[in-house]
Amino acid sequence: MATTTCELKWLKGILSNLGIDHDKPMIVHCDSQAALHIAKNPVFHERTKHIEVDCHFVRNEILKDNICPIYVSTTAQLADILTKALGKRQFDTFIGKLGIRNLHAPT
Repeated sequence: MATTTCELKWLKGILSNLGIDHDKPMIVHCDSQAALHIAKNPVFHERTKHIEVDCHFVRNEILKDNICPIYVSTTAQLADILTKALGKRQFDTFIGKLGIRNLHAPT
């Protein structure tokens, strides 16, 4: 989440330099409920004994209203098609969402 937040802040800065202002919080989709709870709630003593700087960075950006993390179910995580081995049904669903009609068509 910290890397994504950095990238979003960078993109927002570029857009601002181009004269495009975006004052709403940027939405970050995450499929880890634990990460979302830790980022939003600083009182997770058992899970945050050795908390890293990244978590503090993300939490500060949430408090500044720069990002808005939202939970997305693992079964609906479209990025998984690029990072995981999926079952046929889920793979076909994601291929359809990407707009790929024939995966084996010549390029």
